[in-house]
Amino acid sequence: MTFIILFSALLLVSILVSFYFAKRKHRKNPLLRFDFRNILLEDVSFFQDLEDAEKTRFEIEVNNFLSRVTVEFIGLEENDQDKVLIAASAIIPIFNFGNWQYPNLTNVILYPDTFNHEFQFKEGDRSILGMVGNGYLNGQMVLSQKALREGFLNANTKGSTGIHEFVHLLDKSDGAVDGIPSLLLDKSYILPWIKVMHQEIQKINRGESDINPYGATNESEFLAVVAEYFFTQPTKMEQKHPELYELLKKVFVPIKNLE
Repeated sequence: MTFIILFSALLLVSILVSFYFAKRKHRKNPLLRFDFRNILLEDVSFFQDLEDAEKTRFEIEVNNFLSRVTVEFIGLEENDQDKVLIAASAIIPIFNFGNWQYPNLTNVILYPDTFNHEFQFKEGDRSILGMVGNGYLNGQMVLSQKALREGFLNANTKGSTGIHEFVHLLDKSDGAVDGIPSLLLDKSYILPWIKVMHQEIQKINRGESDINPYGATNESEFLAVVAEYFFTQPTKMEQKHPELYELLKKVFVPIKNLE
């Protein structure tokens, strides 16, 4: 009797395992809820340059991000393209950090165009392209759809508002929004980073640099601006700013990850 019960149990387990693998075989990717590959292939050059295995990992990260963070459309029709571009903006700076996630980020709010500090986008003095929320807006990010798309769809740009704002969020993760990525950069490179940063800010102020002048506003904006350049035009940046480029590689392509 014991043998019959044991045999029946083993048979049931065998059937269940066979069913599981047969079902899994017919699923394109069991970890993906949505198939965004066509949007990524068409609009995101960072994704286009990845090896196949890394493309799959990037897709999974996009799905994971969109399962954790709500994208709100204000004055706009909800659409997958903008959701994917926001998620790509988030994943690109942290793609080499293992399973690291942005702490406390719950919402990204998308407006049609620029907005002001009162988050008006139809009237008044509107000049803001993106903003990481503080105070009662902690955990939220606000972006301009026009600026978001410009960063991905203009092949000649050295900027990306989406990447810019997520780098601010990354900078904030060590407790200080100061342009010094101490959580990401080995301590031995902190002083070289500060030195190169201030040298380049002086060059920007003298009109001797092709880096966006907004990067000279302060150290935090410098980090966000040069990160845009690093991810959108890496070859050009390596040629024009080799020392800065190598330091940014140490920030965004670390030997150790942040798991």
